[in-house]
Amino acid sequence: MPTPDVSRLSNTLTDGVTIYQQVVYTTQDLASGFIERIPYFVAALIVLGIFWLLSILFKKVVHKTLGARVRHQNLVKVFQRIGGALILFIGFMIAMVVAIPGFTPAKLIGALGIGSVAIGFAFQDIFENFLAGVLIMLREKMRIGDVIECEDITGKVEHITLRETHVRKLSGELTVVPNSILFKNPVEIFTDVDQRRHQVVVGVSYDTQLDHAAAIIRRAVEDVDDVLASKGVDIFAQEFNSSSVDFLVRWWAGSTPRAGWESKDKVIRAIKAALDDAGIEIPFPYVTHTFKETVPVSQLGDTTQKTP
Repeated sequence: MPTPDVSRLSNTLTDGVTIYQQVVYTTQDLASGFIERIPYFVAALIVLGIFWLLSILFKKVVHKTLGARVRHQNLVKVFQRIGGALILFIGFMIAMVVAIPGFTPAKLIGALGIGSVAIGFAFQDIFENFLAGVLIMLREKMRIGDVIECEDITGKVEHITLRETHVRKLSGELTVVPNSILFKNPVEIFTDVDQRRHQVVVGVSYDTQLDHAAAIIRRAVEDVDDVLASKGVDIFAQEFNSSSVDFLVRWWAGSTPRAGWESKDKVIRAIKAALDDAGIEIPFPYVTHTFKETVPVSQLGDTTQKTP
């Protein structure tokens, strides 16, 4: 009769042999299944190769078709990347169906749908700026080199990417503006056209004949080189001010900020010279002092004597 130690050793050897046989059988089954699936794997790789070539061909067609027509080349790159990625994704799903038994595109799409919810929450701002960048490029209203103003940011557009826009302020600083801000808020484009209207207020004294003053101001403005006289100069009597009758003077000149500053400088100088030559006063506020008691004139400029 075998001892307990011998029985335990025999059972251990039996279990070891059984496990070994299971491993061998499992390995043989896996190897056999893998060998059987090799043609399918090769076919899947061929499908991936075909769709990879199709994605390259798509990018070249997009570049040749839209490269010279679309103003924003970044938008062309977006179409190339999105279209190429979509073609590769379709090729990947077909290859998975060919290589893996029981795999269906619905299973992959379902898994991606669950993951995309979490990704969407995590990268919400990035996707928002990305979409805003695409829409800004599609509208093609704001171009490289335009001078814009948005949310107290005024400057020249230097670069537009899918996520952000680079604006060089008039004082020289570079501001990186997220595209979502430019898309959600009103954007004033100063250089949308080559010319825009500028204006200045000019005051004349109350004893001035207004028609005469308006004619002198008009001639002075029209003679300025930077003013587009062909588009007209507007002179409007605007209001009765405390010491003057104010005219609103409007004219057309270049649309860039510097062009506006230069034309305004020349217009103001020309109006001042013309009114001076005509003897028309440009008044300034007067201050009148009233005293309760009579003050001798000799004491008005004497600071050493006390005023009674």
